[in-house]
Amino acid sequence: QDFSRLRASCLSQGLLFEDDTFPAHVSSIGPNLLTESELWRIQWKRPTELQENPHFIVDGTSRFDIMQGKIGDCWMLAALGSLTLQKQLDNVLPRDQGFHKDYAGIFHFRFWHFGEWVDVVIDDRLPLLDGKYLFVHSPTSNEFWPSLLEKAYAKLRGSYGNLHGGFMSDALVDFTGGVQVKFSLEKPPSDLEEILKAAGRSRCLMGCTTSGQLRNTELRNGIVQGHAYTVTGATRVRYKNDWKHIIRIWNPWGYEEWKGPWSDDSPEWDYVDPKSREELCRQKEDGEFW
Repeated sequence: QDFSRLRASCLSQGLLFEDDTFPAHVSSIGPNLLTESELWRIQWKRPTELQENPHFIVDGTSRFDIMQGKIGDCWMLAALGSLTLQKQLDNVLPRDQGFHKDYAGIFHFRFWHFGEWVDVVIDDRLPLLDGKYLFVHSPTSNEFWPSLLEKAYAKLRGSYGNLHGGFMSDALVDFTGGVQVKFSLEKPPSDLEEILKAAGRSRCLMGCTTSGQLRNTELRNGIVQGHAYTVTGATRVRYKNDWKHIIRIWNPWGYEEWKGPWSDDSPEWDYVDPKSREELCRQKEDGEFW
């Protein structure tokens, strides 16, 4: 589908685009994701019907724009969080679109697919269940790039249901065309900390996943089983009379954080230089933790 041609056609006719190839229908949700009762309670609405002044992007793009919905696509959202952190969204997120100039209910996104960049066109009708966002949404109520990007990725994969479970490494490749490397933490390389710091300096995209048969089950320590996270930083801090390597992690849920050593307000921070503590310990309860 040719985004520019379709948008121009809609604008000339005074119409809002409706995508017949990924329709506002239960077929785009896919089977086994929701109950039959839930499927028939879904309503599809455009951002212009949900907000008086919708925006594609508000104050730039950030991992904190993303809050996971009912679908188990943390693997994709964790990769997306890393993409925003490294400011590498330009290929995926074309900026020639929005809700003000030349708005026609049509958007497009690009993904690396079978060795080339593929342009995926969608309309902006989003699924709601009982009046609430069904899938990913932004905590900023009038910002819609995360919801629309997720819809485009669902179209690429065939349905929203096909995003329910996957590998973060696949999403990282789809968003970059890059090469992925994995390390097992059962037998990590001895210089893992140095690898992470070097990767950060090189603006590599990084994430991590937890094992566990009980997917999305929170353990008492705050870590979620069968879940994907974004690695957002690695550093070392002076602790008592020694140095400690610590790693910063972000949960695509936007909440549920590690409760052990180096978590928010843990006693370890009492032994860290106040300036370093202030620099490293930022907003609380945002899904990100050391």
